[in-house]
Amino acid sequence: MVLIGRNPRATRRRLAVLLGLGLIGFVTGKFILLPVRVSGVSMLPTYREGSIHFVNRLAYWHHEPHRGDVVAIAFSPDADRTWVPPHILLVKRIIGLPGETVAFIRGRVWINGQKLEEPYEQLPCDWNRPPVKLAPDEYFVVGDNRSMPQRDHEFGVCQRRQIVGQVLP
Repeated sequence: MVLIGRNPRATRRRLAVLLGLGLIGFVTGKFILLPVRVSGVSMLPTYREGSIHFVNRLAYWHHEPHRGDVVAIAFSPDADRTWVPPHILLVKRIIGLPGETVAFIRGRVWINGQKLEEPYEQLPCDWNRPPVKLAPDEYFVVGDNRSMPQRDHEFGVCQRRQIVGQVLP
C-alpha cells in the first residue's frame, strides 16, 4: 500500500497525468520538434555556430514553404529515395521558389530578372552564378553568410521532399 499512497484514486490520477505528459513529450520530441545544432558559420549573423534550435516538422502540412523561410534540409548520399531520413540536416534560407529563375550577379540575388531585397543579408558578397531555372518541385536555398567563398558554402537547388521543416528562431 505504500506505492499507492493514502488516496489510491488521487494516486491513479497523478500517474495517468504523468504518463499522458510523458507520452505528449515523447511524440512532440520524436515526431514534431526535431532539435538541430548549427555547425559552421554559413548562417551568420542570423544563427550562431553551436546554437541549438528546433525544426517544426509540421510547418508545411497546410502550405508550401515561402521565400525567406529558414528550413532544415535533409542531406544524404541516398537522396534519390522518396523520403530521406534526417541523418544530416543543413540549415538554409529559401530564396528561390518552384518555377523561378535564380541568379547571383555581383553578390546580389536576382529572381526572374528582378533584384531580391534581403534584409537578413548583412555581410558583403561578391558571388556570380549563372541563372538556374527551378522545376515545379524545387527550391533554391542558401545561407545568410555570403561573405564566405562560394566553394566553401553548401547551397543550391533542393527538392521539396528534402525539406524536413521550418527552423524556429
